[in-house]
Amino acid sequence: MAPSLTGKTSGFTLTELMVAMAISMAVLAAVTTTFMTQAKIYNAQEQINEMEQNARGALDVITRELKMAGYKPNGGTFVGITYSASQLRIQADLVGNDGLTTGANEDIIYSHDDSNDQIVRNGAVLADHITAFTFSYLDSAGASTSVSANIRQVSISITAQTAHPDPNYTANNGYRTYSVTATVTPPNLAL
Repeated sequence: MAPSLTGKTSGFTLTELMVAMAISMAVLAAVTTTFMTQAKIYNAQEQINEMEQNARGALDVITRELKMAGYKPNGGTFVGITYSASQLRIQADLVGNDGLTTGANEDIIYSHDDSNDQIVRNGAVLADHITAFTFSYLDSAGASTSVSANIRQVSISITAQTAHPDPNYTANNGYRTYSVTATVTPPNLAL
């Protein structure tokens, strides 16, 4: 018996194929848009995390070294913190040889490189993307002082920014910022 030409044939019509392709393209477009949006959010969050970690890490290092300022186990003639408006100089006799040894992290100078947005420690970069690094010196009463021998506390403020602008963030030309502050009282400075 020969198959009938008037019977049902299997397969899809051109209209069914076009509808299926249109639905598939719409789903693919939605998935792609969601992926791209999530990638942008992830990149922005990564930059924010890096910025915050950078500022906190720099503050932690500076704070730890500030707490050692003025350490003189066998006596010495240095004051521990030397007043300067442009740099933070910390001195401590970590070796215990009654003086300051070069290369032993006993004489540390922190400064802000405005042109490169960096905090520099003894000539080496400590932190990148730092837009502001300020410090003020306080005496035992908490008043501002410019006399090295009277310094008992140091107030530090660090402001960092993201490495790249975020096109979805309109303030500050697209750069997000983060500030941290601390006031440190080195225990080795005379009261």
